[in-house]
Amino acid sequence: MPDGTLSGMAGSDPKADLQRYLQAAREALLWKLEGLPEYDIRRPVTPTGTNLLGLVKHLASVELGYFGDTFGRPSGEPLPWFEEGAEPNADMWAAPGESREQITGLYRRAWAHSDATISELPLDAIGHVPWWPPERNEVTLHGALVRMVDETARHAGHADIVRELIDGKAGQRPGNDNLAPGDQAWWQEYRTRLEQAAREAGAG
Repeated sequence: MPDGTLSGMAGSDPKADLQRYLQAAREALLWKLEGLPEYDIRRPVTPTGTNLLGLVKHLASVELGYFGDTFGRPSGEPLPWFEEGAEPNADMWAAPGESREQITGLYRRAWAHSDATISELPLDAIGHVPWWPPERNEVTLHGALVRMVDETARHAGHADIVRELIDGKAGQRPGNDNLAPGDQAWWQEYRTRLEQAAREAGAG
């Protein structure tokens, strides 16, 4: 069941609501890096290369685009992985010379830049997304916020799974894992039951 941390907002400010959900997803993503060595935050865990630090790098870059250049408020942050001639997907992984501190620092600076844009502009402010087709690149601040909440929550979910595959740790946020109660033995038995149910359904 939902834990209610973000509930109870009837009659509240729509901008503040969206920003609160965005911040919760941002913090959940960074939490997934805590306690892991350099190798584990960088290593590809899926066939398409999904990795924890790459998710942070990607979201920092996207935030700076949606709440920076889109609304005529460039951040001035260099993003060489988006420059002409950069290799495909360069924003989705960390090169050996890109430290954890550099990338998480970039993400936190992106938050500050984004939050300033969100604070200073009304929800109906119009921007133009540089990487969308010119004939349909117009977006409101409201639309950009919804898009960024969706994008960040989606990648925070990826990070949930990646972290669980690395060391078995799971949970929604610090202090509230939002998981069913149970020790390691309970979870193993639960997983075994699910595997058996899947096999029975597959055999039918």
